[in-house]
Amino acid sequence: MRHPTLSSGRHALLVTAVVAATALPLPAGPAAAAATADRQQQYAAAASEYGVPTAVLLGVSYLESRWDSNAGTPSTSGGYGPMHLTDARHVTALPGRGHHDAGTEDPRGDDSRTTLAPRHTADSAPPSAALQTVDAAAALTGAAPESLRTDANVNIRGGAALLAAYQRELGAPVGAGSDPSAWYGAVARYAGADSADAAAAFADEVFTTIGAGESRVTDDGQRVTLPARTVRPERSWLDRLGLRKLARPDGLECPRTISCEWIPAPYEAFGDGDYGNHDLSDRPARQKIEYIVIHDTEASWATTLNLVQDPTYVSWHYSLRSVDGHIAQHVKTKDVAWHAGNWYVNAKSIGLEHEGFAAQGTWYTEAMYRTSAKLVRHLALRLGIPLDRQHIIGHDNVPGTTASTVRGMHWDPGPYWDWTHYFDLLHAPRLDTGTPATGLVRIDPDYATNQPAFIGCVTPGVPCPPRGSSSVVLRTAPAADAPLVNDIALRPDGTPNTMEVSDHGARASAGQTYALAGRQGDWTAIWYLGQRAWFHNPKTAPTATWTVGVVVTPKPGRATIPVYGRAYPEQAAYPAGVPYQAISPLQYTLAAGQRYAVGAVLPGEYYRASTVDGSSPGDWTVIRGENRYVQIQFGHRIMYVNLADVQVLPSPVGAPR
Repeated sequence: MRHPTLSSGRHALLVTAVVAATALPLPAGPAAAAATADRQQQYAAAASEYGVPTAVLLGVSYLESRWDSNAGTPSTSGGYGPMHLTDARHVTALPGRGHHDAGTEDPRGDDSRTTLAPRHTADSAPPSAALQTVDAAAALTGAAPESLRTDANVNIRGGAALLAAYQRELGAPVGAGSDPSAWYGAVARYAGADSADAAAAFADEVFTTIGAGESRVTDDGQRVTLPARTVRPERSWLDRLGLRKLARPDGLECPRTISCEWIPAPYEAFGDGDYGNHDLSDRPARQKIEYIVIHDTEASWATTLNLVQDPTYVSWHYSLRSVDGHIAQHVKTKDVAWHAGNWYVNAKSIGLEHEGFAAQGTWYTEAMYRTSAKLVRHLALRLGIPLDRQHIIGHDNVPGTTASTVRGMHWDPGPYWDWTHYFDLLHAPRLDTGTPATGLVRIDPDYATNQPAFIGCVTPGVPCPPRGSSSVVLRTAPAADAPLVNDIALRPDGTPNTMEVSDHGARASAGQTYALAGRQGDWTAIWYLGQRAWFHNPKTAPTATWTVGVVVTPKPGRATIPVYGRAYPEQAAYPAGVPYQAISPLQYTLAAGQRYAVGAVLPGEYYRASTVDGSSPGDWTVIRGENRYVQIQFGHRIMYVNLADVQVLPSPVGAPR
């Protein structure tokens, strides 16, 4: 994907950096490299040392990491520290262990077709020179690569040195007091992008951040502030980078403010009556799109693009690159991609794959969070999809289709995806007018300080690095030493679920809404998978907020009702020649006296697609019957109950106090 001009420039990066270092002020000795306790001062000192405007240094760092140090662990694109100095060797060396390796789901999730077996593909794509900036920073500063990766102060100095080197190579003015607007080209290059569009989108977001200002406490407790200031970036500096310009064909479904290109997934037959790697449709005219599903790739950008262009593999609508947030669209939103492992959800969703890993001690970049949020907001507003956790869901929130498939469903993007921050970026509305009497709680932990003791991120059984998480852990009683709750589908023997990072059966995630089942001291109980589940929710550091809404409970006289993983029509609705898709309950039941938060009321639907040319009976039609379903937050995953089986009630009715 590299433009020839960029490729030669990147391979020369280390040589250029060493030469540029002779023109840059180097540390005068140990005192020059001494760490200061205050992160704000560290940015100011590095900016002064290397002649970079402090606002530029802070703006770049914010878009890379939000000024967090992430305990010296790499991002999903191999970036370290507040300045995201990249060393992709440390990511490509990670063991190939993640949700795609552990899961056994059929990505298509359609019982009427032959199972599409998952493929575990090794990620062998070599890192590009653009993802080795830690080496250039080492040459410029004289600091050891290990210090640049793990010491926040040294890392900030390395980032400042890189920006100054890029600025000099462009022939642009250097100096801590220079006009930030003249640094547009250096900021664009810092993104590591391979196109002018991606570099410009990154730089534009940096300068938007400088204009708006930011202030927050970092993950290691440092208050950092970027004062708002008026700045009009000189975008003409971008032309000197010699980057390729992307074509934006008609019909590309991305907002103009983000970098996006069209890399189509193939739609073609490949023998034995099979075809790939998605299905044609005409959504939303044919069928309403209800969901946007957030995934991670468990692979590098290059490998991800190779996979989605394979007709014998699976597909998704968009891929997002970690280092700069660049987006590639592969499938039109009107068509159905094979990404969620549940055909009902596939037929009614758009899938976004984010370059990264659900565990392995890595973190998602701010650049990728921001472009993802811009894309999702654009799609949601255009298609009428509510901006809430009932409709913007993770792959880990998609239910199994039948009892036999629940255990093999994937669990990305995992407990380290920052749902609260993501929904802030979406500018999603919040309804926080509830009280304990209103009977609903929205999970809402402080991401940075909420650090569950998960295990197995890299090595099975070994504790994960301490890090912020969107997940709260659920126990059988209001005590920290009580066993975790049991997910009977994951552990049929009834034993408690575990703290294994992939074991989501005893956790709830930020933004998810549950019906209140009890309160005791600092503990709150919710109805979860047919049982009371307790989580720590002290008033001094709450992990949930009260809200209002609608719940379901079994109709009078029903001791239990079934729960489903798909909302399909009754058998009588299927035309001749179309195989009936059984309304098959999952392992769980919803008992009288329990309540679950409602996400939507949906028609029973089945989109029939089984041939490449639509020639099979009923193909390319939506089969609808009389059945109607209610989507509920039943566990970590959404599920469905038949509307005929339940009462739909305002949440305060009979709520525990």
